Amino acid sequence: MYEFKDYYQNTVQLSFEDQPFSDSPKHVWVICRYGDRWLLTEHEDRGYEFPGGKVEPMERAEEAAVREVKEETGASVKKLHYVGQYKVLGKEKVIVKNIYFADIEKLEKQTSYFETKGPVLFSELPEHLPRNKKFSFIMKDSVLPISLKKLREDGFID
Repeated sequence: MYEFKDYYQNTVQLSFEDQPFSDSPKHVWVICRYGDRWLLTEHEDRGYEFPGGKVEPMERAEEAAVREVKEETGASVKKLHYVGQYKVLGKEKVIVKNIYFADIEKLEKQTSYFETKGPVLFSELPEHLPRNKKFSFIMKDSVLPISLKKLREDGFID
């Protein structure tokens, strides 16, 4: 298990075990690859980030992950892999999120992208994300680099 502070100095616990904090998390976050590029979305307020959001009532986390990717980017998920789960011990509430890796099958233009400006493709993720003002706070703590390391170790990415 990893423990560190997020962008807002909340304690974050990250684990690659199966559902270590909750078997019914209320949030999802999806690291997406479309061919040889990273697929992100541009949130209207926060900036560039991987798709994600809340799990709706009567919806499984995996279903929410696929839905959020489609709503925020127009992409269809070919394969979805559970990566891990993290818990943010916020000042007002605790948030538990499942992390997934999605291999994207196709990307289609939509008329609406639900709270986002739609898909953004990157050949490489920029270095020094914590200092890059174009990126969301969600991309600025240790969840992303540690998860990418895990995905490399497991052979999902180079």
